[in-house]
Amino acid sequence: MKDFKSLLANYKVIFFDSYGVIRNYNGLIPGIRQTFEWLEAEQKEYYIITNDASRSPELLVESFHRNGLTIIPPDRMISSGMLAKEFIDLKVKSGMIAYLGTENSAHYIQHPGLEIIPIQDVSEKNIDKISALVLLDDEGFDWLDGLNKAVNLLRWRTIPAIVANPDGAYPVSKQEVGIAIGGLSWMIEKITGKKFFRFGKPDSQIFMFAWELAKRRYPDLTKKDILMVGDTLHTDILGGNKFGLDTVLVLTGNILAEDAEVRISSSGILPTYICASAVIDNQLDIYDK
Repeated sequence: MKDFKSLLANYKVIFFDSYGVIRNYNGLIPGIRQTFEWLEAEQKEYYIITNDASRSPELLVESFHRNGLTIIPPDRMISSGMLAKEFIDLKVKSGMIAYLGTENSAHYIQHPGLEIIPIQDVSEKNIDKISALVLLDDEGFDWLDGLNKAVNLLRWRTIPAIVANPDGAYPVSKQEVGIAIGGLSWMIEKITGKKFFRFGKPDSQIFMFAWELAKRRYPDLTKKDILMVGDTLHTDILGGNKFGLDTVLVLTGNILAEDAEVRISSSGILPTYICASAVIDNQLDIYDK
């Protein structure tokens, strides 16, 4: 058995998921601040890789700061929304972009020469000008009206449909989950028959983005030098495994301790380790491959 702190000693760079690892519905995971203080003191490189496209990296970090975790700067946040932005910059050259989400989430799709409008503002007068549909967040719009408009927009127009957060659900309490924008995209995809472009874990593109940033500090970095820490098998752990990283499943988010072995066995997704949390003090693995 190894504690989480001893695992960190074997790696140069740590990739963390955000929700379920650093914070949850109650706020910060108790003791997580000490983990990041230790990483800074040891001069360990780290990045937070999140499928949360509801806010800009600056606002995502600000939510940590409000809860007392002030040590993390915005340049350590890698959001799936950043990849969606890259795609739009390259592929959508003109017209209007309709989005589902909050005004804060629209930060990711702002681009010179493009007009962005919330899905509720799509009408017969402007539908012919829409050149892309982007799903950013499950809030900020009326579900009935917004989802109907999204379906009919894709039936009417042959345009790229982009999902900046592929998560199907997210925990809202210890026992309950809420439907995320990725789950809504599955429904729209099924109804329309249109294939969405998805960005975020478990896709390797977001890990490659983080890898390239880490290599600026460590030019000789190998994948064996990186540890991925997450709470979800089908995004964090599967994505890390596919990219060739060692992975740690922590039990502070989507998976309860009593369910861990069954969930791993039924999914076939094997983390390298399981830890109670990503807190560095007195945390023992309950599983060691």
